[in-house]
Amino acid sequence: MDKHIEMSYCCVQAFKFLAKVYLDVDDHPRFDAVAALLREVDMTPADVAENLTPKAPGEDADSCLAALVEALEKAKEDALAKKAKGKEEAGSADELDDEE
Repeated sequence: MDKHIEMSYCCVQAFKFLAKVYLDVDDHPRFDAVAALLREVDMTPADVAENLTPKAPGEDADSCLAALVEALEKAKEDALAKKAKGKEEAGSADELDDEE
């Protein structure tokens, strides 16, 4: 029997749960920025958790949340660049069709 499991992208509520688990914070000034970016960018809960995991002894909630914001901003830029490239390639294909 096949079983299908839906793996969705991280939503704001899931992010808040992960922040509590990984950083032991319920609220932080960066939460609003993260929430806004998560509404625009698709990122898996695993990727969010990876960014929330302290990598060095001196890292705290602020530095981990800053890393998450940076990763979300990069993902947003990458998605916009990919979309623009797709439009550009579609335009080139249309021009080739017109020439034939």
